[in-house]
Amino acid sequence: MDDLEAIRLRGPWQPAEVLAFLEQERTPLRLALNGHDGFPLLASLWFRYAQGALWCATHQDSLVARRLAQDPRAAFEVSVSEPPYYGVRGQAAVERLPKQGQQELEVLLERYLGGHDSKLARWLLSRADEEVALRIRPKWLTSWDYRERMGA
Repeated sequence: MDDLEAIRLRGPWQPAEVLAFLEQERTPLRLALNGHDGFPLLASLWFRYAQGALWCATHQDSLVARRLAQDPRAAFEVSVSEPPYYGVRGQAAVERLPKQGQQELEVLLERYLGGHDSKLARWLLSRADEEVALRIRPKWLTSWDYRERMGA
């Protein structure tokens, strides 16, 4: 729980509930970035939560990586896709960590695909040296939960 104590937390959930949700949820994280033209960009990325941060991986030449190199400010949401809706959202600073890209990709392949044996996993690993890890450090988190309101 110590890793959540430094983050400003609002909403109905206690820190333990937020932590459990982020550790269990497998719906991709939605990351909002600042576009070069002033309009927001939205990307869905596989993620994991560890050490007070959300971790993702992306190709070093992706629009996500390029925009974050220019402006590391972002907003994010992790939520379930089906009703009743609940989740966590916030704002964050994002660090690009090229040396950790391959390692992060391998962890995310385990989390989302259960291993490295699928066609997609093999393709992603074939270019793993071009991956960059993203460490998303929340400035604040807000939980929200419509289960009671939606009668679930």
